[in-house]
Amino acid sequence: MANLNRYLDALRLPFPLKPLFIAYRRISRLAYRVMPKGLYTRALLIIVMPIVILQSVLVFVFMERHYDLVSRRMSEAVVREIAALVYVLENYPSEEGYEKVEALATDVLGMSVTVMPLEPLPPPAPKPYFDIIDQALSRAISQSIKKPFWIDTVGRSRFVEIRIQLEDSILRVFARRSQTFASNSHFFLVWMFSTSLVLIIIAMLFLRNQVRPVIRLADAAESFGKGRPVETFRPSGAREVRRAAQAFIEMRRRIERQIEQRTTMLAGVSHDLRTILTRFKLQLALFGDSPESDAMRKDVDEMTHMLEDYLAFARGDGDEAVQDTDVALMLEELEEEAEISGLNVSASFEGPPDVSLRRLAMKRCLSNLVTNGAKFGNQVEISGRLEDRWLTICVDDDGPGIPANERESAFRAFHRLDSARNQDEPGSGLGLAIARDIARSHGGDLYLEDSPLGGLRARVRLPV
Repeated sequence: MANLNRYLDALRLPFPLKPLFIAYRRISRLAYRVMPKGLYTRALLIIVMPIVILQSVLVFVFMERHYDLVSRRMSEAVVREIAALVYVLENYPSEEGYEKVEALATDVLGMSVTVMPLEPLPPPAPKPYFDIIDQALSRAISQSIKKPFWIDTVGRSRFVEIRIQLEDSILRVFARRSQTFASNSHFFLVWMFSTSLVLIIIAMLFLRNQVRPVIRLADAAESFGKGRPVETFRPSGAREVRRAAQAFIEMRRRIERQIEQRTTMLAGVSHDLRTILTRFKLQLALFGDSPESDAMRKDVDEMTHMLEDYLAFARGDGDEAVQDTDVALMLEELEEEAEISGLNVSASFEGPPDVSLRRLAMKRCLSNLVTNGAKFGNQVEISGRLEDRWLTICVDDDGPGIPANERESAFRAFHRLDSARNQDEPGSGLGLAIARDIARSHGGDLYLEDSPLGGLRARVRLPV
């Protein structure tokens, strides 16, 4: 809320507009939480919602204006004909007149009319709440004839029974239901809804075909971010999607060329330096054993080790193929190798162990973390867990750790946190940089945190 107030102050909106803007922001956030997040669903809603709203308006206007108006006019026409019969019966009361009225109603008006002896009208039958025929007929009879009446519009019969109480008789009229309301209006609704349903199905099929290339592009980008091959990906779909896919392919090629050029250059440098270091070793072998030659041999070995680290960092193990890996078994191998080297390391894993990744690269990443932990601590614990499609591996040690404000700097290549302390420690300052590079090549990342053992925790988190 404080951020929103600062934002409003920055906009300098007048006071009457601030409540409206706040309401708009809240409604927007609520709609974002409620509305679907997928492109296909959102695009389908963009097409379906206007059709639904348009049909709702049409149905309301049609039922409220056209259907109701036509039904009312038809009911009034039938009532006027009945009113004419009532007028004739009241002004010309005779048996012969009754027969002529009944014949007139049957032959001319299309209704069955019977004059019955005077008797009480039946009690009103229960009517449907939305019965338009009952409402229109009752209203028209009350306004035009103004006599006691009884009507029956309930049931599946095709006729409507109407009884009018006269002074000395009962006029019973049977009229067709089609005479009292617009009986063919449902065809309009059926055609409208069926046509809309067909159009929505067609739109769903076309939308699925349009969204599928976007999904393939996202999958290809995700696979490339995880270091997996995407050679089968081809641009497809609309022109804009094809442009985005082609841009992704060109970007991938530029990245691969850059990595290849960097690896080739450093491989050549490594080859030349190895030749010089080999000559150094031969010359030192001719010098014999002495304190000076032993120190020089140590320096040459360290330079060789540093050279291998530089080349590995530049190569990044990008040529290794992704394969199904038993992560629990890999952690056990790290524990056994550490025990052989005399290190105190324990490993554990929870969840399904099979994960698709570059096994050698990931093992090297974890090996660098274990080596760093054992270098500055006495105890190292490796714990892994696969949960919610994420693989998390933590390497904890009981060493001095790294201050929180220097942890990001520890990932920089060739960077040493304490140059005075590390002068006597072997290493090139690339262990954490290589580990993070491998984690990010799998689509994840490496984080440095406080360890429960009191030292440093290196947490690798990868999507699977």
